Amino acid sequence: MSTTLIGNTKGGEGKTTTALQFAFSLAERGKDVLLINGDRQRSANRAIERRVDAGLQPAVTFAHYPEGKDLSSQVLQLRDKFDEVVIDAGGRDSSALRAAMLIADVMIIPVSPTTFGSDAIEDELLPLIGDIQAVRGDNPLPIYSFLNKAEPLRKHPVTKEAIDPADNVVTDEYLRSLDELQHLDLRLVERNAIGDAAALGMSAREYRPRDVQAVAELEALMAVVF
Repeated sequence: MSTTLIGNTKGGEGKTTTALQFAFSLAERGKDVLLINGDRQRSANRAIERRVDAGLQPAVTFAHYPEGKDLSSQVLQLRDKFDEVVIDAGGRDSSALRAAMLIADVMIIPVSPTTFGSDAIEDELLPLIGDIQAVRGDNPLPIYSFLNKAEPLRKHPVTKEAIDPADNVVTDEYLRSLDELQHLDLRLVERNAIGDAAALGMSAREYRPRDVQAVAELEALMAVVF
């Protein structure tokens, strides 16, 4: 059993979509999964409701604990009953995010390639990581980042060589420079298949028409995380 937190203090980075895709994909592998929404926003709730309404299998057990004390106590009581626990928390420095960071086995941080993304990390995320690691002491939380909603590679108009957009390159380089986390050289490119599938309560594999590249990118990420 492992408890995996998908979190970030900045909204709009795709943490809920990532958490849903992780949970659905783990269930497809035969794992008994508990998905926790630790965010006041109910996007994950609605996605699970759509999955249930559509009769999709396998099922994922779901609970919503936006308050830190509830999240911590309930996850500690329930997690031994499941193969995998996936927690979606953040969008801000909340009690739920802090509680999840204290009890998680690993934290995954999706980061989109935006010009001002480093400001949010410097102002909020890194101080929070420092607080949590100080409390955890000799049991530090392993924290990984990956580039989410990455811009697709472009072709040079003359040579046709693949060009990595500048925002991707700059964000990757910045994340690699941070001692507080380990940056994974893996990306999820901005694709409708991943976000739309999650919103409908589906994994990328279940979504039609299937985006083979999206599925491959997600599975490569999961192979490292799980």
